[in-house]
Amino acid sequence: MTPALQYLEASQGLLNRVRDQLPLIQQTADLFAKTILAGQMVHVFGSGHSRILVEEMWPRYGSFPGFNPIVELSLTFHNLVVGANGQRQAMFLENVSGFASRILRNFDLMPGDSALVISSGGCNVVPVEMAEEFQKRGVKVAAIISTTHSEASTSRHRDGKKLQDFSDIVLDTGAPVGDAMVKIEGLETPVAPGSTVGGCLLVNTIKAEVADRLTKAGQPPKVLTAGAVVGAQKATELFEAAYDEHARRIAKYYAKLGA
Repeated sequence: MTPALQYLEASQGLLNRVRDQLPLIQQTADLFAKTILAGQMVHVFGSGHSRILVEEMWPRYGSFPGFNPIVELSLTFHNLVVGANGQRQAMFLENVSGFASRILRNFDLMPGDSALVISSGGCNVVPVEMAEEFQKRGVKVAAIISTTHSEASTSRHRDGKKLQDFSDIVLDTGAPVGDAMVKIEGLETPVAPGSTVGGCLLVNTIKAEVADRLTKAGQPPKVLTAGAVVGAQKATELFEAAYDEHARRIAKYYAKLGA
C-alpha cells in the first residue's frame, strides 16, 4: 500500500470514529443552537494548529453567525517559524498560566453562552485554562480532542488536569497518539497528521445540525454562500447581512465590559 493510500485508509477510520459519536454531535448542536437562538454566541477557541478548526467554524463559505472565533495571534502565527514571532515563542506562550483569563478579560460573558475549545492533546495550559475559565463563568463547554493522544500525554496544567476535565461534552477526532498516521519504510517517525481531518468532520457535522435546528425554529441562518451558487448580488447580500449580524451579536460582549 502506498503512503497516500495509507493516509486515505486511516482517514476512513477517522470518519467512522466521528460517525460513532453522532449522539454527542446532536447533544453539542442542541447546546449551540439554544445559545444562538437566544441571540448570544458560541465562543470558539483553539491555540496552535487548532486555530484551523476555529476558522472552519466561522467565518467561511457554508458557515453562519453565532460563533465568536477567539484566535490569539501570539499562539497561532506560524508563518515565520523562527526569529521574531516564531514557533518556539508560540509553543512557550501556550503553556503560560493566566494567559487564558487575560484573553477572556476582553469579553463580558453571559449566562446561556456556550463554548467549543479545541486541543488535540488537551494538555497545554492555555486551552485547559480557557475551558476552566469558561466553566467558572457558567459557560458550558464542548471540547474536541484526540482521546488516545490525550490519554498518552502529560498535562502541563498546575493540577495535572486536561481539557476533558473542564468540559461538559467531549468529542474525539480519532487521531492516533502523536497525530501522524503514516509510517514510511526507513523513516523512524510517522508523518501526515489526522487530527485536522477528524476535527473538520466534527466541526461541520455540528454546524450542519445547528443550521437545521435554527431553520426549524424559524430563524434560518444567514449563510456565507458563493456567487456561483446564488448569484453575485445575492452572495453579496448574504455576506453583508451575516457580518452585520455578527457585529450586533459581538457588540453585546463589549458594551458593559468592566462596568
